[in-house]
Amino acid sequence: MTDQTCKTPCHIAIIMDGNGRWAEARGLTRLEGHRAGTENLRQIIKGCREKGVKHLTIYAFSTENWRRPKSEVDGLLTILETYLDQELDELCREGVKIHHIGRLDAMPEPTRIKVEHSMEITCNNDVLTLHLAWNYGGRDEIVYVIQRMIKEKIPAEQVTEELVDQYLFTAGTPDPDLIIRTSGEMRVSNFLIWQSAYSEWYFTPTLWPDFDKTELFKAIEVYGQRDRRFGKISSSDHET
Repeated sequence: MTDQTCKTPCHIAIIMDGNGRWAEARGLTRLEGHRAGTENLRQIIKGCREKGVKHLTIYAFSTENWRRPKSEVDGLLTILETYLDQELDELCREGVKIHHIGRLDAMPEPTRIKVEHSMEITCNNDVLTLHLAWNYGGRDEIVYVIQRMIKEKIPAEQVTEELVDQYLFTAGTPDPDLIIRTSGEMRVSNFLIWQSAYSEWYFTPTLWPDFDKTELFKAIEVYGQRDRRFGKISSSDHET
């Protein structure tokens, strides 16, 4: 087995769970918990930069989240818009590129415009790409791929894994090496279903607003000690 203790994932994806429980434990509203979770993102981005992570995907709003009470949905949209307004300059200074994955065209126009503006402003940054999974669902993404292939009349015999990759919202982005889920829940929750086929998962009971750089570095350390086999017996196997 090869020594992986020094390996850093190129791409980390995070299911940021636990904002509501964090707020409830402190007598706060759910939206205050979501605000705390958004503020926490700042130090996670810095931690990824320090470790040389090139891609960070955050599961911010799923296609199912539209079913939540309108007041919470509206509040979450406001939080996203405020985050982009307040953090854009700092993200640019840190070399962070913003990329959206999901159904951007189905988002409310003011939010969509802010996201598009943020992507345009940061498009040349190359230290870290922050992928915002907003109005995103793994099954919806696969349906989206199939619909596009049908519209473009792709012959069935030409459909390969490589071609599907090119039609995904994440086209051109390496699959996540490490997926972190906070708050102790152990579910995939319709997140990066195709892309996570060989990802390493890390589950922690820590609620997202409390998941600081120390917790992030701990997850990266655990990842570095794993042997990613991709279907082989060991990562050190060689074809004969």
